[in-house]
Amino acid sequence: MKIAAAALTALSLSLSLSFATIPAFAADAGSAALIAMGEINGIALACQQPAIVSRSRNAVTNIAPKTRANGEIFENATNAAYLEQGKGLPCPDVATLVKRFNEAEKNLSTAFPTK
Repeated sequence: MKIAAAALTALSLSLSLSFATIPAFAADAGSAALIAMGEINGIALACQQPAIVSRSRNAVTNIAPKTRANGEIFENATNAAYLEQGKGLPCPDVATLVKRFNEAEKNLSTAFPTK
């Protein structure tokens, strides 16, 4: 009985660790699209582009399934991009950021098609 309990504990720990790393490696198209949108959101936040911030947040809210995992992927990518931009990187011009947003929104829609 103790062996079975130890095996279950090891299995659950192994599974939880493997799922914890999925967002970091963009395991699928949905994760990659959420990461791209989060990166745009973080850059837009740091570069004071509120319209793009609003559009990226709305795109994720309206297109991607509302799950904790999807929210965490988007938030983690947003935070990382915001912090990276804060290290003195030059802000992209608005046209470049909008172009990246449009591409990311298209990828998000492809990854999470509506029914």
